[in-house]
Amino acid sequence: MKVLVVGNGGREHALAWKLLQSQQIEQVICVPGNGGTASMERCQNLPLAVDDFEGISQVALAHGISLVVVGPEVPLAKGITDYLQSQGLMVFGPVRAGALLEASKAWAKALMQEAGIPTARAAVFTEAAAAKSYVKAMGAPIVVKADGLAAGKGVTVAETLAQAESAIDAIFQGQFGSAGNFVVIEECLIGQEVSVLALTDGLTIRPLLPAQDHKRIGEGDTGENTGGMGVYAPAPIATPELMARVQTEVLERAIATLRTRGIDYRGVLYAGLMIAPNGEFKVLEFNCRFGDPETQVILPLLATPLEDLILACVQQRLGEMPPIAWKGGAAATVVAASGGYPGEYEKGKVITGIKEAEAAGATVFHAGTKLNQQHQAVTDGGRVLNVTGTGENFEQAIAQAYAGIKYIQFEGMYYRRDIGYRVLSLKS
Repeated sequence: MKVLVVGNGGREHALAWKLLQSQQIEQVICVPGNGGTASMERCQNLPLAVDDFEGISQVALAHGISLVVVGPEVPLAKGITDYLQSQGLMVFGPVRAGALLEASKAWAKALMQEAGIPTARAAVFTEAAAAKSYVKAMGAPIVVKADGLAAGKGVTVAETLAQAESAIDAIFQGQFGSAGNFVVIEECLIGQEVSVLALTDGLTIRPLLPAQDHKRIGEGDTGENTGGMGVYAPAPIATPELMARVQTEVLERAIATLRTRGIDYRGVLYAGLMIAPNGEFKVLEFNCRFGDPETQVILPLLATPLEDLILACVQQRLGEMPPIAWKGGAAATVVAASGGYPGEYEKGKVITGIKEAEAAGATVFHAGTKLNQQHQAVTDGGRVLNVTGTGENFEQAIAQAYAGIKYIQFEGMYYRRDIGYRVLSLKS
């Protein structure tokens, strides 16, 4: 079968890489793809925008595509699944109504409250003065969120009232575009964040391995929030007992409530959790797609063929599938970012050392890259590469990722040198 993957990040490179490991997959077409997908055998990039639904449909039909896998949240929120399904194509990813789980934090919060899903107390505002009054009444620390899609950067954990008010002003003054039409203000939860990605056909929902991301740009989890600077799986803090509760109290309740709203949700349901020191948890947010960079550590550990799981979701027969099989061990990814990220950064810097990193045992997933006219990989985004290591334990996986990233160079390159510090400290 032929598969079309929509997107151009590290997540999409990982999806294409995993799919192409199967003998069932004849070819993967990536729209638009990146320098990594352009370099794989049986993989082709086509230069279309992720929201060019008509163009993607024409390409899929012309190439005899059996399945479309949508990576990013933006085309899902704009209704790519609805459009492609209307053209007779099979799509993995929720319809537009379901994608509101990520596209509107206010909508998702209301659904969680209706479903009885544990989540932070919150209020929604449409103008700055009322939001600031609420913040003054509640006090700091407090969390200020742009309601809509903001590429993982629309959340401020404000330690002071001044920071909260500044974040409110930035959102309402258009820093995040239409994502700032509403502001969601939440209580500040203390603990560790864990990403639980689950696959669902709208009736059955099965979690993948829990992962722990490192959102802050700086070591020791300091500085600005990013799309993720590194991640590992499976996260030990998400014990089997906790995952059993997440299954019943979060995942199954979410899918059931979506059904009561008439939404047939098929794809990934991604719950971002905060686990308190006492072991209790609350949902910070939902996402409607594979996580990035979580996908880059989950898929290397997946033993069940990915296409089998995806097809079971799309065809609503996930409940008939055997339990998801895993390879065991651990995986870790370190993100190599452009200098200046998550703020302004330059593009077009030549990247060297990728082959050497892979020869050292790491798997390098391209994120913000493209090939120049000399077929060299050059930087084309904030998060440039995801260097992934695997091993029998976290020490081996993390060591392999860092052994690989030492070979990689480009002007202005930055990466955190403490990815996995929590799990490593458990062993000391």
